[in-house]
Amino acid sequence: MNSQIITIMLPLALAIIMVGLGLELTLKDFARVSKHPKAVLLALFCQLAVLTSIAFALCKIFNLPPLLSVGLMLLAASPGGSTANLFSYLFKGDLALNITLTAINSVIAAVTLPLIVNFSIAHFMQESQQITLQFSKILQVFSIIIVPVAIGMLIRHYSPRLTEKLSKPLRIFAVIFLILIIVGAIAAERENIMTYLTQVGAATAIFCICSLTIGYFVPRLAGISSTQARACAFEIGIHNSTLAMTIALTVMMSSAAAMPAAVYSIFMYIFAALFGLMLSKFAPIPSAKAETI
Repeated sequence: MNSQIITIMLPLALAIIMVGLGLELTLKDFARVSKHPKAVLLALFCQLAVLTSIAFALCKIFNLPPLLSVGLMLLAASPGGSTANLFSYLFKGDLALNITLTAINSVIAAVTLPLIVNFSIAHFMQESQQITLQFSKILQVFSIIIVPVAIGMLIRHYSPRLTEKLSKPLRIFAVIFLILIIVGAIAAERENIMTYLTQVGAATAIFCICSLTIGYFVPRLAGISSTQARACAFEIGIHNSTLAMTIALTVMMSSAAAMPAAVYSIFMYIFAALFGLMLSKFAPIPSAKAETI
């Protein structure tokens, strides 16, 4: 990719998408945690502890090259995206819980993502290849995640009409941008793309399946309702791969580190749809009205 596009256009485009995410949030979404903390805490534990550990194990099992390992860990550390809300709506998940998890995840990720990525870099990278998320870059990650979301929330609070006008175009923009960034990342590594797909394809597919199944069955085993478990599954299974790729390309300056997120983006919508259809068939919800928290 052109360096100017990477350093200026990608963060700007991602900021616009994160504003769109903020348009879907209110302060009530953060406050709602106190009503049913168990589901929220379980989902966060699964994503930050269980799935990060699984991603680390997959890096080891598949013996991924250093940059691909860091890229997979970056993906695992990325929060859920607004698309998770759509899947939750389609497959009778608890939409209120989804929105709550998105809100909490976006804030927590600003802190946990740099920590996980720096750990991954220290563990997987050779000294000669050393790259780190220094404090200035951590601030950059924080600003990419938090500031645009806050702007979106302010727009929603002070101008509901503008929010209605912006929401749909920003969702469309998010889809188009995701496609473009995947194409751009693949084009930048076109000489190595088949090697990368061979190396990281199975790992990302397994990680996606683990994200969805753990996100659903761990809450169910803990006594969480099916609608809330579905929300957890989609929130955890549909990572914000756009964020992961943008950080890889702009903050880390590595198209190779963006490959796991690019490949995951191809898998996650297919797997999430299949997972939702399987839940609808084998674990149907008797009432047509999904529970809310």
